[in-house]
Amino acid sequence: MKFSLLKVYTLFSLALVASHAVNPDVYWKSVLPNSPMPKAIKELVQTTEWSEDKNTAVGVGEDGVAVHTGKPGKQTDVSVGYGYGHSPFNYNYAASEDQLKDNPNVAFFFLENDLHRGTEMKTHFIKDDQKATFLPRQVAESIPFSSNKLPQIYNEFSIKSDSVEAQDMKQTLSECENKGIEGEEKYCATSLESMVDFSTSKLGKNVKAISTEVNAKESTPLQKYTIKGAKKLAADKAVVCHKQKYAYAVFYCHKTVSTRAYSVSLVGADGTKAKAVTVCHTDTSMWNPKHLAFQVLKVKPGSVPVCHFLPEDHVVWVPY
Repeated sequence: MKFSLLKVYTLFSLALVASHAVNPDVYWKSVLPNSPMPKAIKELVQTTEWSEDKNTAVGVGEDGVAVHTGKPGKQTDVSVGYGYGHSPFNYNYAASEDQLKDNPNVAFFFLENDLHRGTEMKTHFIKDDQKATFLPRQVAESIPFSSNKLPQIYNEFSIKSDSVEAQDMKQTLSECENKGIEGEEKYCATSLESMVDFSTSKLGKNVKAISTEVNAKESTPLQKYTIKGAKKLAADKAVVCHKQKYAYAVFYCHKTVSTRAYSVSLVGADGTKAKAVTVCHTDTSMWNPKHLAFQVLKVKPGSVPVCHFLPEDHVVWVPY
């Protein structure tokens, strides 16, 4: 099911901690002066001026950006629901029954061999009209972010414990706290500043952040897209940050050395153009054998590189 749209507003008394908060945009420019902020990040940065006597309304929005892909010439009937079940980008988990059912919010996996000019894929890009935005690091760090603090967190955001939103937040916390696969360095960033710090600590400060961009104001229809080109972005290392479902912007970031990132140019049947960031995992031997990717592609762990597009509000960090 699709994560239902709603806005939940809560007032944070920022007090002195917020009066000393550095605007996330300013922090980005100070650490990464030569790396433009991608559109996906700009849309999540608060423009509010933070002061000690100001309250801030924080909206909980829908994380409904998804990508549908299928094998050239046909559409597969195996999909992953991005609203329920574990994230398809967390490789510790087996696919749930919900993820193996048809669903309008899906993300498919494909093989690296498909990344060449002329390949056709059935693809769908869904726009997220209401986004949970970043909080300044000082504010985010003043709010509990732990499974054992869930009742307090629900109370802070006026969220009912039996709601879909509560379950999504609970799952995000669980995935953030669980151990990653062998060789994976993972971190859940609760602010833009902490995401920048994690990525630069793993790749150095000569990095750039890239996200998928589609030249459409609205969600695009499910249609055939043709690959016009695929450009490798960097050496076989990257940090990939996946947007999570939470009351404010939280990203599940992980680094593995067995990763290749590409920028893929796509043109849809209706003329829609997209530059889709694609991540290919060259070593999947430590993934859960029942992960969705293996069930979709009918391959075994560690046998072939497995790729996926990134939704528009996810980010890949690569050295330059």
